Amino acid sequence: MASSNGHSGGSSSSTAPRAVPGSYGLPVIGNLRDRHDFYYRQGQDKYFESRIQQYGSTVLRINVPRGPFFTIDPKVVALLDAKSFTTLFDLDRVEKKDVLVGYVPPVSITGGYRILSYLDPSEPNHDKLKQLMFNLLHSRKDSVIPAFRSNFSSLLDGVDLQVGNGPVDFNKLNDVSAFQFLGEAFFGERPAPELFSNAGKWLLLMLSPLFSIGLPWIVEEPLLHSVPLPSILVRKDYKAFYDYVFNAGTKALDNAESMGFSREEACHNLVFMMGLNSYAAFKLMLPTILGSVAGAKDKSSLHARLAAEVRAAVADAGGEVTIAAVERMELVKSVVWEAVRLDPPVKYQYGHAKRDMEIESHDGVRYKVKKGEMLMGYQPCATRDPRVFGATAGEFVGDRFVGEEGRKLVKYVYWSNGRETEEPTVGNKQCPGKNFVMLVGRLFVVELFLRYDTFSVQFTKGPGGNKVAFTDVTKATS
Repeated sequence: MASSNGHSGGSSSSTAPRAVPGSYGLPVIGNLRDRHDFYYRQGQDKYFESRIQQYGSTVLRINVPRGPFFTIDPKVVALLDAKSFTTLFDLDRVEKKDVLVGYVPPVSITGGYRILSYLDPSEPNHDKLKQLMFNLLHSRKDSVIPAFRSNFSSLLDGVDLQVGNGPVDFNKLNDVSAFQFLGEAFFGERPAPELFSNAGKWLLLMLSPLFSIGLPWIVEEPLLHSVPLPSILVRKDYKAFYDYVFNAGTKALDNAESMGFSREEACHNLVFMMGLNSYAAFKLMLPTILGSVAGAKDKSSLHARLAAEVRAAVADAGGEVTIAAVERMELVKSVVWEAVRLDPPVKYQYGHAKRDMEIESHDGVRYKVKKGEMLMGYQPCATRDPRVFGATAGEFVGDRFVGEEGRKLVKYVYWSNGRETEEPTVGNKQCPGKNFVMLVGRLFVVELFLRYDTFSVQFTKGPGGNKVAFTDVTKATS
């Protein structure tokens, strides 16, 4: 990826602010051309990389198809390096109202309520709803490890039974296990196995304007990318999901009532947290971790080191997997950070400029933006920035974050809508489940290396996420 000004020299902070380079093209035509590049000709990574090369900058004016063609304005100021990207975390400078996924799905898809994720911290219910999420996570903290181990031990039992007969589709198994784990972890009750399908249909309808599912463009554009699909298509699916949370989440809903919310509003927020904020993340993140660890260049060495670290820490904890034991696993933490750095489960961040201001990129280069402009960050560009991560910025280096120098880089992991070294609060927009999500990623690696010395997979990148299948496993010998 090119640097923001084409070189890596010293500071130029004394130079005058620049106009943001780039182009939106001709009305309608430019948007259509860029949508075709984005979804079908280039794909997302190459789309952004080609614009960086074209304009010699990592702060750009470009079109980004962030929702249905007829309902959103695609014009954004794109922030595509590690420094400028952090502007999106500064709530004194950006407004986060209705910008979660780039467009606002109809509220009918969430029971008629604007959900926490779409609220700016300045809005009245934001802080209380986020506190509700913190309360749930805190109240269920002792359930996470047992629920994870139960569900994912069963998943890997299935792998062991099937792998001798050919590749075992991890994504398919994970879709069920991750959903059941979340229900058990959050509410103490596993949802019915088929309920993950209801949740998946609801997610697909909500997110379908944002990615390609591999259909020819002449079919996909009018069908999925032109206008939001009507929520009635998934009304029964959403109702089944809602009913499960309403019945299983009694304690969380009691807490919500004590905070002044109706059980209905709270339940819709909990459905969204479990469905989009958590389940969708694990559908993407866990296959990425598995594929990254299995495909590492130094696979033999990395697997041996991970197995030794995991088993030693668990042995020191009396044979139990505990939060304290996992916290001591420096290499395990590093490989999870590295996987989400390279391929974050949340790829975009958005925010409206609150005022006329300047955005700073590398070398002190500053760019002028106007109040109200939509700022967009494509996270893989920011977290693969060679100005931060050097010549291996685009490669998986499992021990990148190990040791004193490695720990200095952790602040450049941005997947949670904030730096990994910072913590979510009721007053910011960082993911309330940040630490929960990272714990789950680490537990997944722990479970793998308690069971296996090594393993191999087939790994393919697809429009809806990475696809991974186990092809071989070697059971633990020590």
